[in-house]
Amino acid sequence: MGQESLDDWTEEGSFPSRCLSVTVRGPWGHFRRVEGNVVKQTYRVMPRTTVAGLLAAVLGIERDGYYELFGPEQSAIAIEPTEELRAVNMPMNSLSTADGNLRSLNGRGKVSMQLPDPTALRQQHNYEVLVEPAYRIDVALRDAERYAELRELLDAGKSHYVPSLGLSEHLAELEYHGEFEVESQPASGKVNVDSAVPNAVDSLVVKPKVKSGIEESPAFMTTDEGGRTTTAFTTYAYNADGGALPVDNIETSRVGDRTVVFV
Repeated sequence: MGQESLDDWTEEGSFPSRCLSVTVRGPWGHFRRVEGNVVKQTYRVMPRTTVAGLLAAVLGIERDGYYELFGPEQSAIAIEPTEELRAVNMPMNSLSTADGNLRSLNGRGKVSMQLPDPTALRQQHNYEVLVEPAYRIDVALRDAERYAELRELLDAGKSHYVPSLGLSEHLAELEYHGEFEVESQPASGKVNVDSAVPNAVDSLVVKPKVKSGIEESPAFMTTDEGGRTTTAFTTYAYNADGGALPVDNIETSRVGDRTVVFV
């Protein structure tokens, strides 16, 4: 696949004109919903903030160091569930990581670390876990150097940190599809969209045998005194069976032979 000068597509008003496309999948996934509950529920569609974190892990950017790179007007991401979104409840035993429950290892040495007390009683939590989730991700970045670096790493099958689907124990496999031109499509009647559709609840076309769902998840974050905070949410409409979703009169983008919506 031919590559063009980055200057050709970073001109004002043409963003995004090209994007990178990669499928992320794994045997398990958990994207914890922000609202508290006894059962730790998961989002069905991989949240945009989690996609940003995974791509930042590929780039080797530290925690809380990538929010501006993937911020509004600086990035464009489309998320397509490619498999049926199925979840099961899974009880897990865990140790508390609260400050009062940590023990120092080599506390008098130059290098020390704190770990949960292995002799403490385990706490059991119920997690809602996605079974064999898979998502096609299309991503564009205004930062030309970071974009080129991400393209090189994905093409080489390399990552600075181990990518995961939410929790660190849910390891992810990445399949890079290449770089594609993005062709904007104006709103013109009904269209089948392959990706999850952001902020288009009123445009959703209800059809028999199409299992559609709607959920709101974090889209953008910023750093603050406490570490980080969510600055905006996105409401996604999606096909729970992993197929295209019919919507009416919304702007879309063509990426290869697929129709997606970026946010």
